[in-house]
Amino acid sequence: MADEFEAKFREEVISEEEVYNGHIIRVVNQTVTLPDGRESKREVVHHSGAIAVLALTDDDKMILERQWRAPVQKVTTEVPAGKVDGRDHNPLDTVNRELNEETRLTAGKIEKIAGFYTSIGFADEFMTLYLATDLKPVTDELPQDDDEQIDLLYVDFDEATRLFEAGELDDGKTAMAYLYWKTLRLAGKA
Repeated sequence: MADEFEAKFREEVISEEEVYNGHIIRVVNQTVTLPDGRESKREVVHHSGAIAVLALTDDDKMILERQWRAPVQKVTTEVPAGKVDGRDHNPLDTVNRELNEETRLTAGKIEKIAGFYTSIGFADEFMTLYLATDLKPVTDELPQDDDEQIDLLYVDFDEATRLFEAGELDDGKTAMAYLYWKTLRLAGKA
């Protein structure tokens, strides 16, 4: 069945022109042939992939970060996250590195929650959300990104719920992390 749909909807790339190649993304303009034979244009943002972490402390608090986000021109409240890059051999390396850099903690237990495309209409960024528990202070601190200013918040479930209901957890990965935490609590697993 999947092959049938693939054949029905597949677009073929005729040409591709690189518009931008930066530190985080690469942008291309594509000319594609649609399944009915017509040509169309696509603007595509390529990204190396990323991770996000629902980090829960032993006293059942969620670690959030407040930081300025230039694309939306405001301070956001988010779970720790970061892009997969050449320093990492696998996504778990990225989880450990980002926890160290952003929270100065290491996780005794890391579980994959889900993987998802962040904005599938124009970007190929694939993010994996993890649950990190049994958190302890790191023994060796990795350098933090010199252009990031992060304030950490430790919130219990009631405060996270208030933030969510007030629309303050409007970042997709953070909303998903909160809802997963809520599901764990409803199932009696948190």
